[in-house]
Amino acid sequence: MFGSEKRNGKAVAAISTLIADGTTIRGDVRFVGGLHLEGVIDGSIAADGADSVLTLTGNGRVNGEVRVSNAVVNGTVNGDLFVSERLELVGGARIEGNVHYKILEMAAGAQVNGKMLYQSDAPRRLAAPETDAAAIAVDAITAEA
Repeated sequence: MFGSEKRNGKAVAAISTLIADGTTIRGDVRFVGGLHLEGVIDGSIAADGADSVLTLTGNGRVNGEVRVSNAVVNGTVNGDLFVSERLELVGGARIEGNVHYKILEMAAGAQVNGKMLYQSDAPRRLAAPETDAAAIAVDAITAEA
């Protein structure tokens, strides 16, 4: 249970922290590695490291914002969810808030009451060439005046 796993050929962080069913934490939680949550956190969750993983079981619940690299959610999140890499929403997932993701896998039965917002790595595209040429022409006219 606490050993490292492989998912889709990639190593996944070993579970380093377990919050058991029946446990409630009131306050913010920050972790490194893997967090397996079966209990309740009344506060935000943040992870350090690109390989961090939050596993939220069917009984698990978070009442606050979540910011992690990877997550597998089968429980309830009442707050915005920010996942910078891979997010898996299992059939029992219940999200009341916006979901920010890069890679998403969503099973039948998962529910999201909020916006699904894709986060791309690609830089934002600059204005179209016609707009750039027009801006250059306006700058040249202004400089001559």
